[in-house]
Amino acid sequence: MITFPKPTIEQFLRTYLISNFAVSRDETKLVYSSNMNGKFNLWALDLPEKRPYQFAQHDQACDFLDFDQDNRFLLAGFDQDGDENFHIYALPFEGGLPQPLVAGDKSDRFFYEKLTKNGEHLYYVTTKDNPSLLNSHRYNIKTGEDELIYKGSETATSLGAVAPEEESFVTTQFYSNVFSISYVHTKAGKVSLTPDPTKVHSTRGIVYQNDSSLFFITDYESEYPYVAHFDIPSQTFTPYLSIENESVTTIKWHEQTRTLWIITEKGVVDHLYAYDTVNEKLIKVDTPVDIIEQLTIADSGTVYILGKSAVLPLNIFCKKIDEQWEALTANRVLGVAEDRLVDPEIVSYSSFDDLEIEALLFRAKEDVANGYTVFWPHGGPQAAERKSYRALFQCLLSSGYNIFAPNFRGSSGYGSTFIKLVERDWGGGPRLDCVAGIEWLFEQGISNREKLFVVGRSYGGYMTLLLAGRHPEYFKAAIDTVGPSNLFSFIESVPEHWKPLIKLVVGDPIEDKKKLEEDSPIRYLDQMKNPIFIIQGANDPRTVKRESDQIVEALKANGVDIEYLVFEDEGHDFAKKENEIIAYKRMIEFLDKHQ
Repeated sequence: MITFPKPTIEQFLRTYLISNFAVSRDETKLVYSSNMNGKFNLWALDLPEKRPYQFAQHDQACDFLDFDQDNRFLLAGFDQDGDENFHIYALPFEGGLPQPLVAGDKSDRFFYEKLTKNGEHLYYVTTKDNPSLLNSHRYNIKTGEDELIYKGSETATSLGAVAPEEESFVTTQFYSNVFSISYVHTKAGKVSLTPDPTKVHSTRGIVYQNDSSLFFITDYESEYPYVAHFDIPSQTFTPYLSIENESVTTIKWHEQTRTLWIITEKGVVDHLYAYDTVNEKLIKVDTPVDIIEQLTIADSGTVYILGKSAVLPLNIFCKKIDEQWEALTANRVLGVAEDRLVDPEIVSYSSFDDLEIEALLFRAKEDVANGYTVFWPHGGPQAAERKSYRALFQCLLSSGYNIFAPNFRGSSGYGSTFIKLVERDWGGGPRLDCVAGIEWLFEQGISNREKLFVVGRSYGGYMTLLLAGRHPEYFKAAIDTVGPSNLFSFIESVPEHWKPLIKLVVGDPIEDKKKLEEDSPIRYLDQMKNPIFIIQGANDPRTVKRESDQIVEALKANGVDIEYLVFEDEGHDFAKKENEIIAYKRMIEFLDKHQ
């Protein structure tokens, strides 16, 4: 009898990422950005065939794809080794090498908004000439003429939508992640989409229904975001559709069937709905995934989604009218049956102030369990840990580690009040929610002080460092990836267009000096006694390398057992598969060593 060893770490990591996709108007071609050959490139399917082929070679992350309506070209945005300074490129419909179309200096960033139906005008937003507040432009593809249509002022201002006939457009002013106000601009001037722009609320996801009306998402005077309608000639705002205890995150308008397609977030999962605006009928549409990353509705009514679940990596699916979902990609874990992957339990516990906190608990299979648990504070912070495939999680589980991931205060998907609780309190309430979660793990007999590690990235890396400094008695060791170590230097170094928002999100270095000192991990160096492993991308524009350098230097000076891994060709996320494999192998080796 032939026996085979248990799956290796690398097998779980040989899944690939799909960051976005686009479908041609006639649905003959689907192009997607993926690192399936180790680096991000563009791949294509000639529908209805499902055999992928390489569409473009560029070896860089892509933030959008959009076809010209007449199949003449494809537009795409690429950065450089994780710096997130995306420039806009054009490619032939049959693929090839990307050609710069809208570009600038290496430090400039271009945010794509829209290509008009005739393929003549391209709308975009840029940091060029206005790095903090942003400018909106219209570029004429025929003539090369580039027109400034709106100059950002007061705070970072993005272009939200453009009317079908270009008679009006919408801009959004961002004051924080949960405070953004949108205005429609016409020849008569500009007007707020919501009745009172001074009230704290958000507006996003703007889609024109026609030239005189639009739909958008807002939580104006509501705990959960809903769909609103705005009539431009009468300047009338109307709450349009809400779904109880669910946050609307995405809307798409399908003119041919007069249907509004809606994605909602409910805690750790997403739901998909179709709203028939003629008959005023809402239909919940079952999907093959728990998390939907992208939704596209073709003219034919065929629905395309990019989605994932805890045991299913990212894949693209389509659903024709009155038919079942069909998988267009076959991204799966190499040589590992789905029943060997771990789907999490959804649990909850009471925090220090009786606030209910939802969490995901992944239990390692009994035949591999080693009794140790990884405590995972998620990134964001105004995000959430959800039922989505993480190669790292399944690697850890296969190596015997349980994982506990709490959605502490400030997480998304639990209402407007809950998500605001982290603002200007990065290291207070959320940290105590984490401590309460740790105590819950101990009470349930799932872990103890001798068998718990803390691992996190981005804001989760920050929380990892803070917990390692303020509560070292709970952990054996800690792993931080791209986590800020000093909130003062972090505030100074974030991208320029973040800076107008940073006071409301993190705090003001003068007004909140005492609080920021208290919440900065670097203040607690003398209490960081346990081994720490820090991972950093050299090109990270969000958490710059200096954030990791400074705490590594200080911990070394204190004699702490510290390991430091820097990737010179990465940014805030892993774009290159081989780097990701190196990092995750090192992480598990570190945990195993410190059991």
